Amino acid sequence: MQRSEARILTSHAGSLPRPDELIEMNKARLEGGGVDPATFRKTLSDAVASVVRSEVEAGVDIVNDGEYGKASRGTIDYGPWMSYAYERISGWELDQPESGGVMASRRDRQLFPGTYAEITSGSTRFAATTPRLFTGPVSYIGQEALKADIENLKAATRNAGATEVFLTSVAPGSFGRRQNRYYKTDEEFILAIGEAMREEYRAIVEAGFVLQLDDPGLPDSWDMFNPEPSLQDYKRYAAVTIESLNNALKGIPEDRVRYHICWGSWHGPHTTDLPLKDIVDVLLTVRAGCYSVEAGNVRHEHEWKVWRDVKLPEGKLLMPGVVSHATNVVEHPEVVADRIVRYANVVGRENVIAGTDCGLGGRIHTELAWAKLRSLVEGARLASQELW
Repeated sequence: MQRSEARILTSHAGSLPRPDELIEMNKARLEGGGVDPATFRKTLSDAVASVVRSEVEAGVDIVNDGEYGKASRGTIDYGPWMSYAYERISGWELDQPESGGVMASRRDRQLFPGTYAEITSGSTRFAATTPRLFTGPVSYIGQEALKADIENLKAATRNAGATEVFLTSVAPGSFGRRQNRYYKTDEEFILAIGEAMREEYRAIVEAGFVLQLDDPGLPDSWDMFNPEPSLQDYKRYAAVTIESLNNALKGIPEDRVRYHICWGSWHGPHTTDLPLKDIVDVLLTVRAGCYSVEAGNVRHEHEWKVWRDVKLPEGKLLMPGVVSHATNVVEHPEVVADRIVRYANVVGRENVIAGTDCGLGGRIHTELAWAKLRSLVEGARLASQELW
């Protein structure tokens, strides 16, 4: 994994805006419509090649496939980073739709019911999905889709000039939340998911890519427990999810793994977010070489101060989000540079990679996503001038 040895390197959290043609094909495919397999494979391969070229042209150092192999049902869809795994994991069946949708149980929603009613309606609605329950043993069945992701990304990066390439995968704790109806305990269930996902994790690293584990559930599941649990009880729950992840990562070098957390990508008040300081000790137990943390969003921008009190372990990297998916305002490059410099002054310039709070695809307009990435790159350039 590269370090910022001569300048601040840039990357992002994974998801980038999908082309309309790919969205429509995936929507039809997921809803049982007729899609010619060869046409779909060609469309997906071409789209991955195009997005990798665009990342490199924008000046992003560490690129990926935009998560294009993870099917999105619409231009606004917050869930493909996780929902893709239902196509790759067996043992589940469809449940009855929950009243109020995926946001209903969150404490933040109960504090702002009118706000969330607007968020989940009209053009900004969450893509409709039906809940799943695991009623049988978990196993990995996604070999074909994973192979396609790997082959498409290899082909796209072969001549693109990218300096480093990553591929994302969901962490067990964020995938298996409140879905167990088969295993005796939820702990057993989460561990089983980790065992199943191990195959995907290993294949990504063996293909030569950096593995990014997406785990917003580490801090974000806090808001799903109602009534609010004690911090001690919640950290015991979180520790189980990290145990499952670390078991799945055994044998994979830490410097080939980066770990992403955020507090959920929906555009809401987030007043009930768990502070980073309350979960950072659990975060640092993950067997990863780089920690990607939401940090540009106004609810979490102040949390750079956490790293004044908590030492980043020797040899580890920190990838703070310095542009955010949570606003249509494009961050000025000087604001981006200021955010980067703050982190560099606390943890060391060579230990910082400039990133995004969360995936930009499915959350903001395509034009804004690419404008934010350009601002990210320019901000990193300005920060580098100040730091070197």
